[in-house]
Amino acid sequence: MKALKLTSLVLLFLITSCNSIKVVADYETTTDFSQYKTFAFYKKGIDKAEISDLDKRRILKAVEAELLAKGFTKSENPDLLVNIFTKSTRKVDVNNNNFGYGFGGYGYHGWYPWYYGPNFGTTISEYTEGTLFVDLIDANKKELVWQGIGSGGLTTSGNVEKKEARIKEFVAQIMAQYPPAVKVTP
Repeated sequence: MKALKLTSLVLLFLITSCNSIKVVADYETTTDFSQYKTFAFYKKGIDKAEISDLDKRRILKAVEAELLAKGFTKSENPDLLVNIFTKSTRKVDVNNNNFGYGFGGYGYHGWYPWYYGPNFGTTISEYTEGTLFVDLIDANKKELVWQGIGSGGLTTSGNVEKKEARIKEFVAQIMAQYPPAVKVTP
């Protein structure tokens, strides 16, 4: 029974470690982010992203939805230009689930294996880790003012609904970092 519980915990850890998204954001500290009210997508930059057009559209729809929810308006003459780019890396996790000792030897009653704790063997899992960069560029100055980066396991099962949900999750967590918290000095 304890072995079953431990196996369940190990599997839960593996599943959640692949599903978590690590997010960081960086920004120009001298920028007044309250001045930005409108946005447009930076087509030249987005065209260079090395992902399928379907995934580009999914990402752009998710970014647009997040910006609209923050009160932005899409415009032909924007304050901010939105650019995206992506990276993906194939990852391999090797988990040695043995804990305790493995020893075989002669004892009073002959040959016997002696060990401490259950032995679940080694598991190997492969997954694709994706990184999504969302850049916000001041349209007048043509300078990067904010960048959000999210990294995590991607859904590659062929299930389109799961893929769309994962993309929305990535974008939502990245865009939750915008605008940056302004520190008020006394």
